[in-house]
Amino acid sequence: MLLTLPPDYRPSEDEEFMSPLQAEYFRQKLLRWRAELRKEADGTLASLSQGGILEPDITDRASVETDRALELRTRDRARKLISKIDQALSRIENATYGYCEETGEPISIRRLEARPIATMSIEAQERHERMERVHRDD
Repeated sequence: MLLTLPPDYRPSEDEEFMSPLQAEYFRQKLLRWRAELRKEADGTLASLSQGGILEPDITDRASVETDRALELRTRDRARKLISKIDQALSRIENATYGYCEETGEPISIRRLEARPIATMSIEAQERHERMERVHRDD
């Protein structure tokens, strides 16, 4: 069931959490984000397939190679992010989106606005990061 969102709709803490309107808002936000990342990836692929490095100067060639390596790392991060976006879209489909995977409590709308792929509330995420730091030092 797809809803049409009012053009100025923004989810608020005052409405029912993850109402159909909120779920559709975040679904559209995630779909736009994924489309943007894919468009950037296609641009990178096109620029990389334009041929070899033709710079005669070794310094210029090194600079171009460094830029390409950086771009490839950025694309790899984007690929991983697209995977997380797809997982978030799946959670919307099965009505688990917006709920902390650790506590089952709702994740705040403000957090979801800032990080729509969030799977934990801020408190649970902070606990998780503290535990990682403690165990990393072992």
